Amino acid sequence: MVYRVGAPRFHELSTEQARHSFRKLQLAFRTEAPPVASVTDVPMTRADGTVLLGRLYRPLESRPNEELPLIVYFHGGGWCVGDVDSYDVLCRDLANGSRCSVLSVEYRLAPESPFPAAVDDAIFCTEWSVQNYDLLGIDPGRVALAGDSAGGNLSIVTALAARESRGAAIRFIVLIYPSTEIFSSRSSRQEFGQGYLLDNESLEWFYARYLRDGDAYEWRASPMLAESLSGLPPMLLVTAECDPLRDDGIAFAERVREEGGDVEHLAVPGVVHGFLTLGKFFPEAREVLHQITARLEKVLHDSR
Repeated sequence: MVYRVGAPRFHELSTEQARHSFRKLQLAFRTEAPPVASVTDVPMTRADGTVLLGRLYRPLESRPNEELPLIVYFHGGGWCVGDVDSYDVLCRDLANGSRCSVLSVEYRLAPESPFPAAVDDAIFCTEWSVQNYDLLGIDPGRVALAGDSAGGNLSIVTALAARESRGAAIRFIVLIYPSTEIFSSRSSRQEFGQGYLLDNESLEWFYARYLRDGDAYEWRASPMLAESLSGLPPMLLVTAECDPLRDDGIAFAERVREEGGDVEHLAVPGVVHGFLTLGKFFPEAREVLHQITARLEKVLHDSR
């Protein structure tokens, strides 16, 4: 559809145009917003006095004083586009389906705030949430991380940082077609690099704005390059068949398993990168979302 109408691609746009285009795509093809018990903007003050904003969703059937598990959600968009508003429906669905609170994070974007600003925000938000559990009304012992694309990358890196610092005890991670390695020659990069929405030129557009010389080889940008992937929480990996990042995600999962980790892989046939938030166009999105929330509910509610 995009190619037929001659719509410009990300790499043909300015940063502001790309953000506007991404927002329009999400708003046009997301499903209707379901009601939740409450939606609260959460300001989180960093050590330098600046504020990171988040949006907290409590599921529809929750009681006002109920201590809930927390899912910290990092949106996709190549670290350059995307925002909390664009992901409002997905986070509502995650909250209701999992019976958990969801904190959606408005992390800083490139090129105004290049690497590692988004990483720093993701780690800070997770630690802040656990430290301020009473303010959020959540159980600090039942915390999961989730994210799609660039947000999946941030979820991995945050979990690795928490492992190293012995910080927040992350119970589970949901990785939705994550970026695990910046430079890759795996076959899906060539097979689906043109004509499947996320073109190779668009990947390069995102990388050029997010990263500086040498950053791509840092584990905080390419977690596949981390010295060790052992000790990570159990995780669910969702991959899309027609996605240039597919094989990178699969390779990451295989390495985690080799180093003793627990990974469940949900491979979704016939869809492209980004399908989960485009539920009006992709009927698969609803079923995959159900599987994600069922897994989160089981892990965060049934294993106290």
